[in-house]
Amino acid sequence: MIIIGLAVLSSAGIVEAQKRFGSAYYYFFHQLLYGIAPGILLAYILSKVNYKVWRKLSLVILLGALALMTLVFVSHFGFGAKGAIRWLSIGGIVFQPAEILKLSLIIYLAAWFSGHGRNERTSHWLYGAAPFFIILGFAGLLLILQPDIGTLIVVSCIALGMYFVAGVNLKLLGTVIGIVIVVASIFSFFYLKDYQYDRIRAFINQDENTRGISYQVNQAKIAIGSGGVFGVGFGKSTQKLGFLPEPVGDSIFAIVAEELGLVGTLTIVGLFVLLCFTLTQIAISTADPFGRLFVSGINIWIMAQAFINISAISGVAPLTGIPLPFISYGGTAMIALLAGLGIVFNVVRD
Repeated sequence: MIIIGLAVLSSAGIVEAQKRFGSAYYYFFHQLLYGIAPGILLAYILSKVNYKVWRKLSLVILLGALALMTLVFVSHFGFGAKGAIRWLSIGGIVFQPAEILKLSLIIYLAAWFSGHGRNERTSHWLYGAAPFFIILGFAGLLLILQPDIGTLIVVSCIALGMYFVAGVNLKLLGTVIGIVIVVASIFSFFYLKDYQYDRIRAFINQDENTRGISYQVNQAKIAIGSGGVFGVGFGKSTQKLGFLPEPVGDSIFAIVAEELGLVGTLTIVGLFVLLCFTLTQIAISTADPFGRLFVSGINIWIMAQAFINISAISGVAPLTGIPLPFISYGGTAMIALLAGLGIVFNVVRD
């Protein structure tokens, strides 16, 4: 998927890269040098470190990630674009702390659910759901303030999914999900910004204002429909010529569909399914509860994010701005994903 992602990125970003940076392959080389290369190096290093050490450091790791999320709102460090403050610049290094939060939350929840008293944490409100809501609530608040609703959805999927895998009482899980839905509904009513309401309206009626709020989803559907079975040919997309917004980001799946057709999209979906089955098999065969929960969390993260991205850009769900794992442009996301898989490698070796 990384190789396919680089190939697609070199094509999808060629026009925008030339306009913005004066180099047609800026996105390709930037992803390779600042995302994939350090990500693979970090994955290799983490694959050699006994994964059980992260259980002992889980609280420190989570607190560090939350501290970075808080720094986003400090003017000297944090900055944003398009009305959202989501990036940090520390010592000349620019990164998105929300991606680090996903990995740190998986480590913490795996440690917490596998620790002493894990039966009480999955069957009792006081020991299970209440602390769970405190953790998720604080992380969610920071994401809402950015705002980054797409990441909040992914983080919620990770947390609820790991809660289920940990063996939670189904009645308690149902109660937790019900509370999450109620809180999300209240939040939607009071705190959603105009552009977020527009995304919901565009999803409900995709033919409304096709040059305005429904522009991106309609242009994406044009790209997907134009591809047919075998695509128009690699590098021959017309939608990337300034018609489809974010061709290297959350819209990259539409470019894949246009250039490589149904064959290309099914290949990518098939690779995600294969990865899902592989990680599931690893989790099932891991005797250590922490290792099993960690691998499950990584699996949920990747699959939830992929499903949300593909669904949104295909018009099956509202647009969220969530990148497609391993395919979309983004150095921090790539490094975080590969770091997580590096730890999975060590789980396998144990």
